[in-house]
Amino acid sequence: MRPIMVAGNWKMHGLSADAHHLTQSILDAGLEPTVPEVVLFPPFTLLHTVSQVAKGTALRWGGQNLFWENQGAYTGEISGSMLRDMGCRYVLVGHSERRALFGESDAVVLRKAQAALHSGLIPVICVGETGAEREHGKTTEVLRRQIEALAPVLEHQGSGHQPHVVIAYEPVWAIGTGQTATPEQAQEAHAFIRAVVAEHAQALAKKLLILYGGSVKANNAAALFAAEDIDGGLVGGASLQAGEFIQICRAAHSVGRGV
Repeated sequence: MRPIMVAGNWKMHGLSADAHHLTQSILDAGLEPTVPEVVLFPPFTLLHTVSQVAKGTALRWGGQNLFWENQGAYTGEISGSMLRDMGCRYVLVGHSERRALFGESDAVVLRKAQAALHSGLIPVICVGETGAEREHGKTTEVLRRQIEALAPVLEHQGSGHQPHVVIAYEPVWAIGTGQTATPEQAQEAHAFIRAVVAEHAQALAKKLLILYGGSVKANNAAALFAAEDIDGGLVGGASLQAGEFIQICRAAHSVGRGV
């Protein structure tokens, strides 16, 4: 049985005091230390604060983005080795906001995923369709294109127990809108993603974590996480509210999967 993960993407929110309070509140909730695995993605400026509060605990943290080069004259960018130096284990790659607002193509997402792996980070690679694409019946076409673009990464995954990549399905139309895919819609998309991955790496597909990332909240988390191919959530706005995020983590725990 695949483990389950709950990841909180803070996006561009928070100052040091906020990060300290939120991280400490999560730790004080007394969650089971490994079920689910909980990962925080704060802004770069808050990584130090989160790492100091969470150091020595089961809580993990990661960067929201990275550049594909390890160092050089790339003003404003951050490398995988810099994230590792901050104690990061994970990094978000290809978030829908990066694709839409900053023009990140499938080719760029691939380069960043490769850079993450080269740096010893686990990329959480985001895929998903827009509202217009869904309305025009292009959901599977878009997902196939995005997954196929990752073939060089998927085909070179090791045969170890735990994959070195995570996929997050983000129906773009459900991010920050209050809308959420039904468990049936989300399961259908997750199953399709797993099937496409299997075309390139069958063993990987069986153990690959695929997170749902479209307005996950305390009142819908349990139903989503109970679906066969949904292995947790990438949580946006609700991750900034300690009580809400903790309830989502408890919903994941109730599913009963171990790490």
